[in-house]
Amino acid sequence: MPVPQLLLGIAGGSGSGKSTLADRLCSGPCGAHICRLTHDAWYHDLPQLPRLPDGSGNWDHPQSLDNSLLLQHLDQLLTGQPIQQPVYDYTTHRRLTQTTTIHPAPVILLEGILLFAVPELCQRLQLRIFVDTPADLRLLRRTLRDTSERGRSLQSVAHQYQQTVRPMHEAFVEPSRVHAHLCIPWLTENQPAIDTLNARIAAAVRLST
Repeated sequence: MPVPQLLLGIAGGSGSGKSTLADRLCSGPCGAHICRLTHDAWYHDLPQLPRLPDGSGNWDHPQSLDNSLLLQHLDQLLTGQPIQQPVYDYTTHRRLTQTTTIHPAPVILLEGILLFAVPELCQRLQLRIFVDTPADLRLLRRTLRDTSERGRSLQSVAHQYQQTVRPMHEAFVEPSRVHAHLCIPWLTENQPAIDTLNARIAAAVRLST
């Protein structure tokens, strides 16, 4: 198994374009050498989530994620060992019994809104990218995604945004940008930034050969 040479983290607000940037890197010239992970896969089951005053779960708090398990998995990948990544069911808000086997690669790409808000996790990331997108565009993208792809009502999206997404962004996501090595504007696709990251990934791939 290859031993990873670069642990790359992509953070930013919900709807900022993190997944789109990760998609472009994984479909780029060195995409076959990237192991891609999504922080959301490590969500706690619903009963273990932080609670709001009304008793509902808060998926936008750093403690909503099983960061200890993720750190263990990253350590395994960084020593060339495969991991069993959790599979989270968003309809029941619990992990499934089955897992997904993930093999290490020269580059590990981890994406998630709260990556830099978890100190132990942030310290492991060798290259930290913050995707910087205005709040109105982030809200528009999130609303379109959740209503068209996840079957949610406009009312439920608006309620969650007011209850947790916006306050947790202000409390944890936005302050975490100070830990980024690069902040990438993402009004539309930022091709110069993609090219720069592809060059860094290519250098890591060369080191692994």
